[in-house]
Amino acid sequence: MQPLAGLLKQYFGFDQFREGQQQTIEQLLAGQSSLSVFPTGSGKSLCYQFTATQLPNLTLVISPLIALMHDQLAFLQSKGIPSACLDSTQSKEDSQQVMQDVRSGRIKILMISVERFKNERFRRFIQGVPVSMLVVDEAHCISEWGHNFRPDYLKLPQYQQELNIPLVLLLTATATRRVQKDMALKFNIAPEHIVQTGFYRPNLDIDLIPAQGQDKQALLRQVLDNTQGTGIVYVTQQKTADDLANQLQQAGYSAVSYHAGLGSEVRAAIQNDFMAGQTRIIVATIAFGMGIDKSDIRFVVHYDLPKSIENYSQEIGRAGRDGQPSRCVMLASLDGLHVLENFVYGDTPEPNAIHVLLQEVMSNTVHGEWETQAYGLAQTTNIRALPLKTLLVQMELAGAIVPRYSYYSDVKLKWNQSLEEIQASLPPEQQETFHHVAQQTVFKKIWGVPDFERLHQQGVDRGTALSVLEQLADQDRVTLETKGLTEVYGVRSEQLTSALAQQLQDYVAQKETSEIERIATMIRFFELDRCLNHNLARYFGDQHAPESCGHCSVCRGNVLSLPSTDVPPALENFDSDMASAKRWLMQKLPSQQVTPVLLARFMAGLTQPVFTKIRARQQPEFGRYEETAFKDLFAKAQAF
Repeated sequence: MQPLAGLLKQYFGFDQFREGQQQTIEQLLAGQSSLSVFPTGSGKSLCYQFTATQLPNLTLVISPLIALMHDQLAFLQSKGIPSACLDSTQSKEDSQQVMQDVRSGRIKILMISVERFKNERFRRFIQGVPVSMLVVDEAHCISEWGHNFRPDYLKLPQYQQELNIPLVLLLTATATRRVQKDMALKFNIAPEHIVQTGFYRPNLDIDLIPAQGQDKQALLRQVLDNTQGTGIVYVTQQKTADDLANQLQQAGYSAVSYHAGLGSEVRAAIQNDFMAGQTRIIVATIAFGMGIDKSDIRFVVHYDLPKSIENYSQEIGRAGRDGQPSRCVMLASLDGLHVLENFVYGDTPEPNAIHVLLQEVMSNTVHGEWETQAYGLAQTTNIRALPLKTLLVQMELAGAIVPRYSYYSDVKLKWNQSLEEIQASLPPEQQETFHHVAQQTVFKKIWGVPDFERLHQQGVDRGTALSVLEQLADQDRVTLETKGLTEVYGVRSEQLTSALAQQLQDYVAQKETSEIERIATMIRFFELDRCLNHNLARYFGDQHAPESCGHCSVCRGNVLSLPSTDVPPALENFDSDMASAKRWLMQKLPSQQVTPVLLARFMAGLTQPVFTKIRARQQPEFGRYEETAFKDLFAKAQAF
């Protein structure tokens, strides 16, 4: 085999590997699954891109963001490495072409989101494709102790086993020692195959500027005036992003807001302008950043508090990837602290909601199976989508439910050729199946709906029928449309006990405590009287950063001190506002749903499924107390 350095030059045009890359690649080529923890912008992706060129079959990459996939795809294609992605922005024709290219072995690297595994068509397709390596980007999402935990990632070890994928590579920039151990354990990665490079970035200047009680906009303008080049200003809420960007524009700055509330085309245009250097300042929520591969970002300003040390590190890590000096400024105040904490309290399911969830499973289980759709279940239980998903995964891990399959409740089709032509195109063993499907499809004008119940009675199961239809859709002989994703679980009713309810309650309470503690740890970090760069590196397990960097506000003799927040605020009009809110909620919802927690969430403006349904946002009291600590609102609501 050609030496690795020669292959690196041949495929990628690089003269040498960066720190950690060669060790990771050598481990993978020796058949050893690995976890690589490299700082943002230090070449994690090359580890799988290079390895994939040397493996016999497909490399499957799980990536959390479409923008990230597209950036990496453009890079791979520029190097002539056959690669593709499947994502929600593609046309049906594009998706079909990608799947055909993967089946035929023309594609070496396929990128997908973890949610793609929920698609029964994709699962059937990927089961027929040999896969050499599974890559999980932003792999800290796997760990319940990571800062961006995504419950669907917990199922990846199971998918790896089901698909017999021999090799795994986990990639992340932000994982504490605890998170690294948790991730490695889930995929049986040996401790000696965890590759961690130095975390310290000598070109990043960390500056914490006290802003409590100050004019933050004036401080921000000073920073912008004293700093050259392009940058990002991070805020917590979408409204702040819009307001601040408008005010900066009026003051003559080239600034645009960016957040998840904007349409995907608008976001793409804003991102493209920023990448091309046509916009100097992006005022953004955390929706902006992952996958932004711009090497010359000269400053990152935190106008509001970040969500955690992990988020802070990821966000400042977007500055100065070209190695040139860059500023990381925080306008430090506790103004938004309660808003951050309240987001956590808004996500924690109430005990009665967990009880409703278990009741829902029990009362709707038929012949040992339970079917559910995510939106309807969130409405019934009043549990937000992410915590609901987390609870279902915990119920799986506890053995109470077992994921069987998922299907689209609404399937419709139309024939693009005569039935005779379509049937003749199929191999003999599938012709009879198609004959049954054609007989049992009822048409209304153009579209027909297969009757899966009747087909089942004739000995054709849903999966077999869909498999034939999908194959025909790939050949454009049939047009197939599917929607209404329904998850089907096997249920072990004997496990749906009060002990399980208690276990789930303990779990969500522990998650809540750990998230609130994560915020408190971050505040303590900002008030340290020792080098900030050194301590940031240590937090992520790097013991080799210098004791004193010389380029942070603490090393310059400016230790931050933030005021205590323990004094409860005076809520003068709270009683009358609460009375009005409670009256309105009692008119709209069953009385047992209007708990002190729900009232407190209403006053704090924390979105809940029932609030969307009853249009709570239109009420004047909704969110009036969003900057008040949830525990103070809850105490008032309890006593009310």
